[in-house]
Amino acid sequence: MSKDLQLDWLRAFVSVVDTGSLTAAARQVYRSQSAVSMQIKKLEEVVGRPLLARGPRHLLLTPAGSELLGYARRLLDVHGEALAAVHGPEISGRISLGVPDDYAMAYLTAVLRTFANRHTGVEITLVCEQSTALIPKVERGELDLAVVTRDHPQRGTLLFREGLVWVGAEQQEAWRREPLPIAVHELGSRARSEVLAAITAQRRDYRIVYHSPNVAGQLAAAESGMAVAVLTRCSLPAGLKVLDERQGLPALPELEVALIRSKSSVHSPAVDAMHEQIIRTLYRP
Repeated sequence: MSKDLQLDWLRAFVSVVDTGSLTAAARQVYRSQSAVSMQIKKLEEVVGRPLLARGPRHLLLTPAGSELLGYARRLLDVHGEALAAVHGPEISGRISLGVPDDYAMAYLTAVLRTFANRHTGVEITLVCEQSTALIPKVERGELDLAVVTRDHPQRGTLLFREGLVWVGAEQQEAWRREPLPIAVHELGSRARSEVLAAITAQRRDYRIVYHSPNVAGQLAAAESGMAVAVLTRCSLPAGLKVLDERQGLPALPELEVALIRSKSSVHSPAVDAMHEQIIRTLYRP
């Protein structure tokens, strides 16, 4: 067997690492899941060692996979640069993209890396704010696209559902206090209304001791022990205890995460390409 590291195999490997699953990677590289699986298998045969292992939520890198990943990224970057130098960038222009900081940290890296490699002539401005601020900006045409928590079922294109979880500092045990001290999201947010509705339905006394539109504020409130907080599951840190009915807290619903687009961007090929890339990378049926 040839010992060459074929670009298609490397592209499939990097996509699996970035998205965490064969299914999401298949959409990103325009292949079937079985084809991506076969490409990874061929790459592992050439390397002579397993590159990926199944983790509790995502596929994880083995030591050999970690060693190969940096080389794979550089080879794909150089390949993209060579194509752009020979053919020129197919698409140019500017895109303004909005996303809350917790979704940005968890989901945008794979989107932006793939898009930048394919469309070197596009300039991207990333705006990280809460969904309640991003939605009006898209409606006014101040942003081209935004990944947001839906405020109603018809908003944008549904990408996936994101769970909400209670968290607290284990040693302080804020969940035992009465009334329950809570840190909540900003006024008008879907997450805030869902949390307060769940506590109200439980008929438990509570008091809001802190509210913040960003993840850092929620984390600070929880880690300090001043309150229990609610985070999206994708932003859950290792140091906080996940709380549930066993700590007397109500179950929380999932949020709908959607992609929205401004009417003013309708004729932009660059925005078309980013819109397609986000759906192809993040859509989970």
